Amino acid sequence: MQLIFEKSRQGRRGFQLPEADVPEVKALPEKYCRKIDPQLPEVSELDVVRHFSNLSGRNYSVDTNFYPLGSCTMKYNPKFTERIAAMGGFANLHPLLPQLLGGGMLAQGALEVLYHMEILLGEITGMKAFTTQPLAGAHGELAGVMLIAAYHKDNGSRRKHIIIPDSSHGTNPASAAIAGYDVVVIPTDKNGYLDMAAYKKALSDQTAAVMLTCPDTLGLFNPRIKEIADLAHSAGALMYYDGANLNAILGKCRPGDIGFDVIHLNLHKTFATPHGGGGPGAGPVGVSEKLVDYLPVPRVIRRADGTFALDHHKHKTIGYIAPFYGNFAVILKAYAYILALGKEGLVEAGETAVLGANYCLARLKEYYEVPYDKICMHECVISASRQAEQGVHALDIAKYLIDKGFHPMTIYFPMIVKEAMMIEPTETESKETIDSFIDCLIEAARLAGTDPDAIRMAPLAMPVKRLDETKAAREPDLRWLPAKKLP
Repeated sequence: MQLIFEKSRQGRRGFQLPEADVPEVKALPEKYCRKIDPQLPEVSELDVVRHFSNLSGRNYSVDTNFYPLGSCTMKYNPKFTERIAAMGGFANLHPLLPQLLGGGMLAQGALEVLYHMEILLGEITGMKAFTTQPLAGAHGELAGVMLIAAYHKDNGSRRKHIIIPDSSHGTNPASAAIAGYDVVVIPTDKNGYLDMAAYKKALSDQTAAVMLTCPDTLGLFNPRIKEIADLAHSAGALMYYDGANLNAILGKCRPGDIGFDVIHLNLHKTFATPHGGGGPGAGPVGVSEKLVDYLPVPRVIRRADGTFALDHHKHKTIGYIAPFYGNFAVILKAYAYILALGKEGLVEAGETAVLGANYCLARLKEYYEVPYDKICMHECVISASRQAEQGVHALDIAKYLIDKGFHPMTIYFPMIVKEAMMIEPTETESKETIDSFIDCLIEAARLAGTDPDAIRMAPLAMPVKRLDETKAAREPDLRWLPAKKLP
């Protein structure tokens, strides 16, 4: 397929503008204007339409193919939620309306959505209150650690470190460090759980919090989670819940009920809003009773007359963490999804996610190493270490899947598993789809022993063949140039 620049012919146009009926004005000083033409492609309207229509057909999306990392970023999103977010009463609101004189009355519906969304998330997670402001999961995570810091400062406690397992998400230590804390890493024991002896040794009056991904990145739920929380609280530390894996425990376990003080959620991971290419996301943060006063402002409140307003006057607040009230359209879609599924539907979603992951594990364990062979939650981790001995690595298998029409699963994470391959089938995929993906992985395992080059050469059927990934990262080719280089 030619680049649109290669289709360019000088003088061709795909548009026609009417003649200007106002005097021409130089909007910018000459020093800010281009000295050369912008080198845009010149093509006809039909060529433009055909080019981008054909290009869109090469796009890989959840609407066309299976992602075995679905709850991470490529969660299925029903189209009815998109229609709701596009409704004029929501889409045409200006974000400043609630702050303008009388404008709050024009945004009552939006404020009510935010107010009730906080209540729903609190009921699902067992937390006392929520803020919907954080613009992504990592943003919410940082806000959560800032809440912890504010709590300890307000109580006159100068604590220095946060405890994080080596099976956590990579953003956990980053958020702790940005908030000014040292990170104490606890290893995983032989059973795939937090090493309790190392944990007890690290816990002290200098511990500000314990950050846990629960279930962890191995797909395992720690049966001693209540004991871990009780030990943290006895040392005066707070418990932080990374809600990225909440899918697995929906309706079965509420983090607030087992001792967590702070939680961030990823609405795009659990409640079916699309999140690809870096945004937009939404990472609401929930807190226990002791942290409510520190939540960011403004807070949406319900007045005595039943109307809704914004409250900016919380003297212990960590302040403003977003320009407005969060990514409202994303929150709205998640709100509609929760209402559509209801309590029974959310429970079923969690059960189906766990069932799918364990089904994958059961079928694949004969062909791949399983580092921790036990019932998993909504994701399972297998290893290509057996295939690596035959010269075929997890990366090669991922490339092979591309040729077969599947997006690769997450590879080389968690980093504590050699040749790791993490599979998250999600609750929205059919058994037939999951079976076809598993069959492809089994085929790859067999080929590793009989014809390894068939995998090491992949992908062969894509517009771009096997790349030198190191060179591509260090010397990215980001700009098309004609045969004669531009000035």
